[in-house]
Amino acid sequence: MVYLDNSATTAPCQRAIQNINLALCENWGNPSSLYDLGFNAQMLVDDTRKSVAAMLKCREDEIYFMGSGTEGNNTAITGAVHSRKKRGNRIVTTAIEHPSVLETVKRLEEDGFEVVYLKPQANGVISVEDLNLAINKDTILVSIMLVNNETGAIQPIKAAADAIKAVNAPALLHCDGVQAFGKMPINLSELGVDLFTASGHKIHGPKGVGVLYIKKGITIKPLICGGGQEKNMRSGTESVPLIYGLKGAIDSLGNINENLKIKKELWKYAKGTLLETGIVSVNSCDDVLPYILNVSVEGYRSETLLHFLEAEGIYVSSGSACAKGEGSYVLKEMGYSRNRVDSALRISFSSDTTQEDIDALKTALIKATQKLRRSIK
Repeated sequence: MVYLDNSATTAPCQRAIQNINLALCENWGNPSSLYDLGFNAQMLVDDTRKSVAAMLKCREDEIYFMGSGTEGNNTAITGAVHSRKKRGNRIVTTAIEHPSVLETVKRLEEDGFEVVYLKPQANGVISVEDLNLAINKDTILVSIMLVNNETGAIQPIKAAADAIKAVNAPALLHCDGVQAFGKMPINLSELGVDLFTASGHKIHGPKGVGVLYIKKGITIKPLICGGGQEKNMRSGTESVPLIYGLKGAIDSLGNINENLKIKKELWKYAKGTLLETGIVSVNSCDDVLPYILNVSVEGYRSETLLHFLEAEGIYVSSGSACAKGEGSYVLKEMGYSRNRVDSALRISFSSDTTQEDIDALKTALIKATQKLRRSIK
């Protein structure tokens, strides 16, 4: 199997699996219980919190565990808006956010909030000038992803923070960092964000665990109320096995800067190798996070190509897994033609991806297009 859909999910690493099993079989107590079994479970949660904080260069008490990146985004956006609604009415986001952001702000728009959707430039990056024009004194939330999940384009988060300060807006800055977490160096204080979300299963951890960073001193309303776990921010008994599994994944990452150098070379190799076929156009620009390469094989529908590749044991996607096969709205917003969008493939890498995987994809794409041409004739 050649798995090249790591932006959708990754295979859990051995250390994550071991940590999950340890928490399930030995430290299975309720972390809120006031005896050793509960205390031992709470220690696993606290150890993971330390690891996450160290990765993000923030305080441990600024990290909250969620059930997913989606829950983190919903909590951050809804909580921030309802905490600041007396100070303004405008939300600024982009037209290329993950559905967990777009659908949340659409609901807020239905509730009467003004939402500005910034469109990307041809390179997939939001214009700093557009940010400066959109953010005004009535803005209470700015929500922009750090890395786009379909193209890998890195967005100007620090510029958004500067724009908020320039007009003295009451806005909180939320950043969906799901595709960036564990793949590039992140210093939250340098980025200037107030809220940041991440997910475990994108870095070889388990599904069902997410992270929400809330800057010290910032208060937002919780989405889930109940017993007061996670300092009242996410009530419900913590899933200790999944949380501790996240720590296993973090511990297995190695040096993020070194990993990034390796991925840059792999990304260049993949781009060059696929362009050699003469049938591939590249949709991702050269300065993206090199874990995602978006291409098109014009004249061949994505869905058809996916089935051919699957038969060869190769797995890619046509875009965000949450889009479930729909044409990429991200590429549409970037101005690509209908043919380009309908034939798009997203190739995404992990620590396990090799040049041999890329070679196999190249061979399979050539084979697929040859077969399709013959069937048309």
